[in-house]
Amino acid sequence: MASAASAYETPNIRNVVLFGHGGAGKTTLVDAMCYVAGNTNRKGDVQKGNALTDFTPEETGHGISINLAVAHAVWNGARVNLIDTPGYLDFLGEVLAGIRVADAGLCLVDAISGVEVGTEKTWSAAEAARLPRAVFVSMMDRDNANFRRTVDEIREELSPNAMPVHAPIGSGGDFRGIVDLLSMKAYMFKGGDRGAADEVDAPDDVVAEVDDLREALIEAIVAADDDLLEAYFEGEELDPGRVGEVLSDAIRSGDVVPVFCGSCQTSAGVPALLDRIVELLPSPDRSAPQTARNGSGEVELEPGAAGPTTALVFKTTSEPHVGDLSYFRVFSGRITNGVTLVNPGRSSTERLAHLAIPHGSRRVDVEALNPGDIGVVTKLKDTHTGDTLCDGGAPLTLDGIRWPTPDLSLAVTARTRADEDKIGSGLAKLHEEDPTFSSGYDPERGQTIIRGLGEIHLNISLEKMTRKYGVNVDTHQPNIAYRETITRTAEGQGRHKKQSGGRGQFGDCYIRLSPQARGSGYEFVDSIKGGVIPTKFVPAVGKGVEQASRKGVIAGYPLVDFRAECYDGSHHSVDSSDIAFQIAGSIAFQKVAREANPVILEPIMVVEVETPEQYMGEVMGDLNQRRGRVLGMESRGRRQIVKAHVPQAELYKYSAALRSLTHGKATHTRSLAAYEQVPPHVQERVIAESQRDDDE
Repeated sequence: MASAASAYETPNIRNVVLFGHGGAGKTTLVDAMCYVAGNTNRKGDVQKGNALTDFTPEETGHGISINLAVAHAVWNGARVNLIDTPGYLDFLGEVLAGIRVADAGLCLVDAISGVEVGTEKTWSAAEAARLPRAVFVSMMDRDNANFRRTVDEIREELSPNAMPVHAPIGSGGDFRGIVDLLSMKAYMFKGGDRGAADEVDAPDDVVAEVDDLREALIEAIVAADDDLLEAYFEGEELDPGRVGEVLSDAIRSGDVVPVFCGSCQTSAGVPALLDRIVELLPSPDRSAPQTARNGSGEVELEPGAAGPTTALVFKTTSEPHVGDLSYFRVFSGRITNGVTLVNPGRSSTERLAHLAIPHGSRRVDVEALNPGDIGVVTKLKDTHTGDTLCDGGAPLTLDGIRWPTPDLSLAVTARTRADEDKIGSGLAKLHEEDPTFSSGYDPERGQTIIRGLGEIHLNISLEKMTRKYGVNVDTHQPNIAYRETITRTAEGQGRHKKQSGGRGQFGDCYIRLSPQARGSGYEFVDSIKGGVIPTKFVPAVGKGVEQASRKGVIAGYPLVDFRAECYDGSHHSVDSSDIAFQIAGSIAFQKVAREANPVILEPIMVVEVETPEQYMGEVMGDLNQRRGRVLGMESRGRRQIVKAHVPQAELYKYSAALRSLTHGKATHTRSLAAYEQVPPHVQERVIAESQRDDDE
């Protein structure tokens, strides 16, 4: 067995990201592959909290993958870097980071539940990145496992190009082997936890059962090569080496998506899977070329050791007693221990000491990293996730990672005075580790707001902050950013007169307020005739109106979407001034707005729920209870998409409610659609809450 710390040339590296729905077996499969390859001494178990790539306290405590993690399996002379990603869509950013630095993706689909919403979402992300993909149908040893049905779902909902390369012999308790449809060799399991199997010619009954699958696979392969196609139609025996080469090319182009199968728990089928990963999936030098930006444009990078050094930092973590760890992928050039590289995005330099390759929570020291390698280094001064490191002589910047936009928010307050002093730095450090987490103070709401991709994401982020940085916070529903507006035209006077010895203050104006279309904002119109208010003072009236509108007239929220027309007034030749007319404008607004039938507006979110059809009734009923207005429905495979307008005030903890309603099988997204007038009973409640807050 070759050492993982040995230098592997680029053709002998495979970078494979594992993705799919939560619970499909990704982390368990990584454990199985590393154990089968001899790169770990024991096979970890997610439920026991000792899985190779689930090692943080949050992961072991919750029993789910939360962070991207990298391990490696050395197999048939190649180092297979396995990038394990979470299945919960709250952590989609981790999946996107893994996809960005992989050369191929392995999507896990369990043979019982089939294609689920997380499968589709992560598959779409890999497809958008044009990443070559394969599928592993897991849990073939479980009751109700159905390979054929699962393949049909994969073809219907993920890719019509899905072609089994391995097919199961039996299923459930009778899962006793697999057949390789290229070699027509059967691998009959011998038991144990390393997937040991006897290689035999496929039995006749098995050949008959999988004949249609083999024929479809061979036809897909020969269609991509004229010589093979001719030999196939002539009935000649196909050259296995050439068949493998053409299939590998077809996988790179996406014309074929190979499907494998097995059991992550028992490692059944895992050795054969590793064989085909090394043989069929692309090495870094056979992947799509990367482009980088320099001062004059773009350059195409060749993944060779002689090229300019370029590496992308795709993950940053910070742990007590360890410090910051930066995970990076080398795209071109060779990095040696102790080299100094430039971070062009931050105009800084970094010395890369103690080079290592990651293996779960461990780091294996190496002296150098070749193009295609994935490495980890400690204590970089000013380099963050998404940054490029390159040669000083040729500053190059790689495309970073396109993070999903956080769409869920919570308000947080420090629990103690000591926490108050540390909350700012703690939240900033969370963002450095996870760019899909953000925070900031919202002056309108008067709250510190954190934002993320879901409630689980936010809650676990705060757990990390407590453990790592000793900051404790309490969470609250964010205050709703209500607005006020007027619904009819009204007019009146605002007069400010003050005399206290010496020069006084005098401003007198008449204004007319009119409602405007939603979203049009504030408009001021000067209709003064005959100089009753000098031209230089008229804008001050508008400024006074605008300033007063920021606090509304019924509940203290900004009043929007109206026009203010100043049409009359008077002035004093000595006592009139800008400030006097500002005050007059403010007084006029306060009087007139109350006569213009003011109402409260609330933010309305467009919510898109993706749910299995059997939960449609529960989802629709829940949306109705939240004052939702359904806009439409459409089918997407076996799932339904419901689009609705729902008041933001009714969506607090909606993710948890939806998860409970659908047993975790539905997801949703939300974004601001518009502001709409609240119902009368809601307006009464909002006004009462505002008055209570004022009293406090």
